[in-house]
Amino acid sequence: MTRAAMDTFIKSFTIISFLTYGCVSATPVKASTPNIIIMLMDDMGWGDLGVFGQPSKETPNLDKMAAQGMLFPNFYTANPLCSPSRASLLTGRLPVRNGFYTTNGKARNAYTPQEMVGGISSDEILLPRLLKKKGYVSKIVGKWHLGHRPKFLPLEHGFDQWFGAPNCHFGPYNSSKRPNVPVYNNSEMVGRYYEEFQINRKTGESNLTQLYLQEALGFIHQQSLSSKPFFLYWAPDSTHSPVYASQRFLGRSSRGRYGDAVMEIDDSVGQILSWLSTLGIEQNTFVFFTSDNGAAVMSGPNESGSNGPFLCGKETTFEGGMREPAVAWWPGHIPGASVSFQLSSLMDLFSTSLSLAGVSPPNRTLDGLDLTPVLLNSHPNNTSLTDRPIFYYRGNQLMAVRLGPYKAHYWTWSNSLEEFESGINFCPGQEVPGVTTHVQKEHTMQPLIFHLGRDPGEKYPISVLSMEYQTVLRRIAPVVKQHLDSLVPAAPQLNMCDLAAMNWAPAGCEKLGKCLKGPESLPWKCEWPH
Repeated sequence: MTRAAMDTFIKSFTIISFLTYGCVSATPVKASTPNIIIMLMDDMGWGDLGVFGQPSKETPNLDKMAAQGMLFPNFYTANPLCSPSRASLLTGRLPVRNGFYTTNGKARNAYTPQEMVGGISSDEILLPRLLKKKGYVSKIVGKWHLGHRPKFLPLEHGFDQWFGAPNCHFGPYNSSKRPNVPVYNNSEMVGRYYEEFQINRKTGESNLTQLYLQEALGFIHQQSLSSKPFFLYWAPDSTHSPVYASQRFLGRSSRGRYGDAVMEIDDSVGQILSWLSTLGIEQNTFVFFTSDNGAAVMSGPNESGSNGPFLCGKETTFEGGMREPAVAWWPGHIPGASVSFQLSSLMDLFSTSLSLAGVSPPNRTLDGLDLTPVLLNSHPNNTSLTDRPIFYYRGNQLMAVRLGPYKAHYWTWSNSLEEFESGINFCPGQEVPGVTTHVQKEHTMQPLIFHLGRDPGEKYPISVLSMEYQTVLRRIAPVVKQHLDSLVPAAPQLNMCDLAAMNWAPAGCEKLGKCLKGPESLPWKCEWPH
């Protein structure tokens, strides 16, 4: 859409919502199971929220959400890259179990660019399909990233509605060599990025976040009128490079364009939470805010966020790539101003959502915990923690393990020396000799062990000669052995690429006159440099 068309769309939506809401009974329908909203940001860092110490304090709504809910300082993604982490959220399983990895190279990060042939396996059971057992209506708004070919799209895997795109908003592209990414409304495209849905690469202006906000508000309103519970997966992508924000937010942040995008996200979160209260359903709606991976610090300060005190960022298995901002909110159920230091994972949201909905988990290996005992504990700042490991994978390789405050690196790697010397730096200003290595360095015989309480930046490995090291290794080693011995990897889905697989002619393109002719199919093994 042009900016004028976008503005018209948003204004029309607001008017319709207002008129419809005027007819709504003041008493909301009470469902037997709670609504569930998962807000998954794109490349947002642990240090981007004021409540986590960001000095500019430009996230008042998220900070308020934390003040009214529960903060998780030890919350981790399942992978330091977008596609695998999203697959893990919706399956409750590590990427190596759900197939979102590659075997084309050791410890290589892989995702779903337009030329990707694969996507989420039909063998995987996604969260919205399971929630249907209890009558949930599910919608995804924003970025999908689990495959763009028809059989991989959201409505084929349990979602009832979708407004968003299957891939990242890279572009603009020359349609004869590479198509611009389509934007879908349910099962048909309604335009493409940089065409009907503009992103100005020079100014950073785009109204996409506003569209995603209105889609969320509209869905919540619609479902508040019914007797069915809902699941909303809200996944805006404005904080992924190239970052963007609407005109109202451009230039407002002291942090540059990335900060503008964060401020607009923060404002949108505030509007969604306020809307739940306006509709009277806030006490029947569980909301969780987090990110898919750490800030993409290799993109530079104008295009990426902050990982706080943690080492490196996106694409790495150092803390900056894997530890995420996380806030849970459910008035009347989750004690306000509470903090849980439970080691938690994005995959826990799968198990937790099933528990809240009263749905039995599927008969398969799951990697997530049910966090409801932590969330619903009536004692704020509870210390009753489950002793569980966090596994840090990069592609098909287990790189590190955290148990309690200790983290053991069995392999280290930032990115290749060739990339580093060409100016691509995954750890700008944070090189740690022997740790942020530019070759894949094995430590399996003598892991590098850090105490993350004393040393969150992973700068000072514990001496292998110390009693502390020996004690910790005796605890962690059997956990790693049991995990690897019992692991049954799924078939890798991210190995093959083909230019013919790109978004040349998505469903609905005929109605818009937007179908493009693609090349002949010539598949090859995808190359993953890092």
